[in-house]
Amino acid sequence: MDDQNKNLILATVLSFLVILGWFVAGPMLFPQWFPEAQVETTAPAATDATVPAADTTAPVASVTSTEPQPEAPRLTIDTPKLSGSISMLGGRLDDLSLKTYQETLAKDSPTVRLLSPVGKEAPYYAVFGWAPGAGLTADDVPGAKSEWKIVSGGTLAPEKPVTLHWENGKGLAFTRTIAVDSDFMFTVNDVVENTGTAEASLYSYGIVARHGLPKLQNIYVVHEGLIRRTDGKFEEANYDDVAGLSVIDREAAQAEVIDATTDGWVGFTDHYWMTSLIPEQGKPYTSVAKYVAGADIYQAEVRQPLMTVAPGGKIETSTRLFAGAKEWETIRDYQNRDGIAGFIDSIDWGWFYFLTKPIFAVLHWLHGIIGNMGLAIIGLTFFLKLLVLPLAYKSYVSMARMKELQPEMEALKERAGEDKQKLQKEMMQLYKDKKVNPAAGCLPILIQIPIFFSLYKVIFVTLELRHAPFFGWLNDLSAPDSSSLFNLFGLLPWAAPAQGSILALIFIGVLPILLGITMWLQQKLNPAPADPVQQQIFAWMPWVFMFMLGGFASGLVVYWITNNTITFVQQYLIMRSHGHKPDLFSNIKSGFKKAPAPVVEKAKKK
Repeated sequence: MDDQNKNLILATVLSFLVILGWFVAGPMLFPQWFPEAQVETTAPAATDATVPAADTTAPVASVTSTEPQPEAPRLTIDTPKLSGSISMLGGRLDDLSLKTYQETLAKDSPTVRLLSPVGKEAPYYAVFGWAPGAGLTADDVPGAKSEWKIVSGGTLAPEKPVTLHWENGKGLAFTRTIAVDSDFMFTVNDVVENTGTAEASLYSYGIVARHGLPKLQNIYVVHEGLIRRTDGKFEEANYDDVAGLSVIDREAAQAEVIDATTDGWVGFTDHYWMTSLIPEQGKPYTSVAKYVAGADIYQAEVRQPLMTVAPGGKIETSTRLFAGAKEWETIRDYQNRDGIAGFIDSIDWGWFYFLTKPIFAVLHWLHGIIGNMGLAIIGLTFFLKLLVLPLAYKSYVSMARMKELQPEMEALKERAGEDKQKLQKEMMQLYKDKKVNPAAGCLPILIQIPIFFSLYKVIFVTLELRHAPFFGWLNDLSAPDSSSLFNLFGLLPWAAPAQGSILALIFIGVLPILLGITMWLQQKLNPAPADPVQQQIFAWMPWVFMFMLGGFASGLVVYWITNNTITFVQQYLIMRSHGHKPDLFSNIKSGFKKAPAPVVEKAKKK
């Protein structure tokens, strides 16, 4: 079997493995192209998570109830970014929508609903209360089912806090003040006064509870589930990990309890939204992750240390709740201005965080100047190319020199005939004489790979790219190009195939076609592989990638097109500076007007 047939078989096998891997891994990595991979689970609607037991050191079960909850007065929430209400039953924040975000781009699309009460679809809420210490019972402290009274304030709004009150009739009076800022942060301040004759021990807690699994996107690069920081250590856990805590008794709850001394926060994150509890920073607290198996409830808790209030005395504690959109600038301000350590890490920056964080910072800055996220991506591409130009320049020069040596390489092949060892030896000598490094051409690709994956991560996880328009039909840079060959890009009177369908992968849009063309142009400036089979494989690569990358987020394809165009111009100018004038269209096969071949003695053919 000759080498060409071996290479052809190898290429065929590799292609098959790529296709097989695509169909196996595709639903996990890119579920937007595989609709059957979407997971949606609804939780039991009538189950309610309430107070942890008084022991703050042990992973104990929550108390659950399947009884319908009675109606209770509600406190209206109205801010520039939030709308909803708080139930006076437990002072529970269980009705919250994000005013400035819609579910889809449709004009009549509803706003994003973040929190929902028990009895509705997918209950998700935050509740604050007190747990009894020695000498007290659960009835002596306000819990998830205690009804609070509004004593001052009306609608909860920025600069307009509301005060609630509850008494146990045995000498303990509880006053709660709830405030909210103009973004997404609530502050719950609790004061306990002891008007009785005996001291009382108790501790406060905050719970974020989620009934059942939410609608998960199941995208590998996006974390959905528990998120927390404890004494400087950042942790992510998906819902399966949290559910795995309950392995001893499937009808009870097993919790992971961590005592913290300095800083931290805990909660649940979705793709773009988050609900997190933030205790007072610099003070000890207990962070709890819990799953109640019998009720299918996921919980994140913050428990304050046990406190004692003497007769005639009072104690005070405060907890903040972030419930809203993961806006980079807003979260950064909470971290830097309000001292919430590591809060910016609630955005899933991934393994390449040392690249994704600065890349997004530059992208955000450019967007603030330009006002168009698509143009900001193009500007970012120019910035990154300029940044790596010193490293890439030598590679482009080496590739130009390799192209210059191709006539001599052909002559070496003729002289060596079938003697591959001789050919390899003479090629190495030629490279040495001409001071050319054949591996240097790989450097631009090696540099580009981490940048590409970092930008891929940024476009998928950052809220600022969601529903961000470019021009014309490109109204969401986080989604694939919606145009299609199927209807000649809108000229024919029928709709394009739905995103995620097989037809959408075949009948690609404008951006994927531009991507294929720019990849082909760039390839024409590179030295052709010596092996004919490899030449054929490389010739097909631009068009294969055109279809493979066509379903990626359009913002990423805009970056790739811009990157290819800049690289093409750079290589073209470098080749011109070395005496070559690339002519891409008069000689399609080689991509260049061949330079005069050196005078060499041709080997006689056997």
